[in-house]
Amino acid sequence: MSEMRLIIAGAGGRMGRTLVKAIAETKGLTLAGALEDARSALLGQDSGVLAGLPANGIALVADAKPLLAKADGVIDFTVPAASVALAALTGGKVHVLGTTGLSADDEAKIKAAAKTAIVVKSGNMSLGVNLLAALTKRVAKTLGDEFDIEILEMHHNKKVDAPSGTALMLGRAAAEGRGIDLNQHAVRSRDGHTGARQVGDIGFATLRGGTVTGEHSVIFAGTAERIELVHRSEDRMIFARGALHAALWARDKKPGLYSMADVLGLTDF
Repeated sequence: MSEMRLIIAGAGGRMGRTLVKAIAETKGLTLAGALEDARSALLGQDSGVLAGLPANGIALVADAKPLLAKADGVIDFTVPAASVALAALTGGKVHVLGTTGLSADDEAKIKAAAKTAIVVKSGNMSLGVNLLAALTKRVAKTLGDEFDIEILEMHHNKKVDAPSGTALMLGRAAAEGRGIDLNQHAVRSRDGHTGARQVGDIGFATLRGGTVTGEHSVIFAGTAERIELVHRSEDRMIFARGALHAALWARDKKPGLYSMADVLGLTDF
């Protein structure tokens, strides 16, 4: 099979540059284009040089349509508005979507786009985090309501959404394990006189600071004992490798909306 030709959306950002580097290091993949916001001062710059590599002759551009015509797919870790706009153009292509902070309306539009595109969407693309989500679901299912569930996350000081997409993914996994609706049981902030914790709540706590790539803990707190599931990311490359793995997996799949659990065979864990 020929090399899979991938476009990187947000190629001028930290994650985008990591993805450009990862493609250069991965057999079976080639960089087909580099997208950036139309207002970016980086437009026209070489994507290889920005990624710390030798020049590759692929400059950052704002128009996705000409690139998509000659590509097999796109890797997208950008912002909700950009991801939704791009999803509308990816019919017949693979769209690996790692963007977080999506609204319910955004999710609906991406689901609609997946009728013609092969969309792999996840709040986190790493193997470790997706295994953590599977473990969270299993533990939540095994333990009863006498164990309270709290999710703690920390990221760098530039992250704009909270709780993180990964924290919400873990929350959904816990809720699925308990057979409840996360929207009805999530507690995203506590301040002042909140009263006692309600049975069945799933709490979220958010920390921001420094250059932390990502740390997540799922805490099951019972009477006189506590179970903690923890994942610490040390390098964005783990997300890039996961996204590229997802793209290769999706190449021969039918249009639809998939998750990293599908990619890694964890749906029945």
